[in-house]
Amino acid sequence: MTPQPTPSPAPRPDRAAETIETVFRIESPRIIAGVARVVRDVGIAEELAQDALVAALEQWPRDGVPDNPGAWLTATARNRAVDLVRRRENYARKLAEIGRDLPTVSDPEEPADPDDIDDDLLRLVFTACHPVLSTEARTALTLRLLGGLTTAEIARAFLVPEPTVAQRIVRAKRTLATKNIAFEVPYGPDREARLGSVLDVIYLVFNEGYAATAGDDWLRPSLCEDALRLARVLSALMPKEPEVHGLTALLEFQASRTAARTGPAGEPVLLKDQNRARWNRMLIARGVTALGRAEATSSGAPGPYLLQAAIAACHAHAYTYEETDWPRIALLYGLLAARTPSPVVELNRAVAVSMAEGPGPALAIVDALTDDPALRDYHLLPSVRADLLSRLGRRTEARAEFERAASLTRNERERELLLRRAAEQT
Repeated sequence: MTPQPTPSPAPRPDRAAETIETVFRIESPRIIAGVARVVRDVGIAEELAQDALVAALEQWPRDGVPDNPGAWLTATARNRAVDLVRRRENYARKLAEIGRDLPTVSDPEEPADPDDIDDDLLRLVFTACHPVLSTEARTALTLRLLGGLTTAEIARAFLVPEPTVAQRIVRAKRTLATKNIAFEVPYGPDREARLGSVLDVIYLVFNEGYAATAGDDWLRPSLCEDALRLARVLSALMPKEPEVHGLTALLEFQASRTAARTGPAGEPVLLKDQNRARWNRMLIARGVTALGRAEATSSGAPGPYLLQAAIAACHAHAYTYEETDWPRIALLYGLLAARTPSPVVELNRAVAVSMAEGPGPALAIVDALTDDPALRDYHLLPSVRADLLSRLGRRTEARAEFERAASLTRNERERELLLRRAAEQT
């Protein structure tokens, strides 16, 4: 008699919980976007996604992790969305829209438009960036929904306290609900009015994937991929918008370095130490093309994303760190600082100035930022200052600044790098 195979045992509860958390963080934007298309309310969609997470926490430790955990979470959330719609007073009409067969959910009818956005994630971004919300609220809410970022990570991106971000998100959801803002596609002027916030969100989502605020990993590639894909979709959708092409170019250039930004054990590799042979030349070529479109469609002063793309292009065109056109980068950062004044832009300008003119002039720029309240807990300020002090031979001061930077970062990989650099100041 042939022995029957023994079912795989369910994973330990702690392992299952870790798997659930990881899968949910990756899949939650798509789950929320897909459910929002059904229930037409982003707040309810997020609640249903959370319900699916709770169900997974209850069932997976007992029954084992399903073969396709993302699909399991999506189906669970959509099933609950169907149940919710069935309980509503407009049961018959809504049920006809979504259909009885869950896997073949139909899209709600929308006005025929050659510029229609046929992408749930992009729909979610535009919906959450509704002008009824403040710019800060739009960006915080969309980062929460699309990027799956925690309140702490969003606060870090904005350089504001966590309670401030939490209040923005709660109020944004409440406003969308009370104003009865539906999950919809904007058209014409309404779409253009939301564009700036949409670009900001895509940019911040990419940045969180490119250099994670917290956790054990330096990179979160899925966030970079989602942001880059959305930028490309938007670029095709709005071919006459230079800032859309500028953002796409910037992300193409940045994404081209991904493979070289970590070592064999996942440790961060600084720009000057990266093996540029590992940079993705296809993505660089795409970036050059997108930057050309941005410049061709731009009239007047260049926008901030076009300027940042031009800076990234300087790095992409240099086959070695020493060949980098630092004077041009410093000039472009000066234009960017005039276009969009920001302490973070000034800090980046200081780095470029240090390479173009030396660490002394750059240290003067950095020292002028030390009292800025927005940078009080920003670890890159003492990190940049430490590097400049080290290059000036002031190693004792540099060590203290590297250690301070290490104490401020919440990314374990970055902390290890900063402590290692502190130890080198002997």
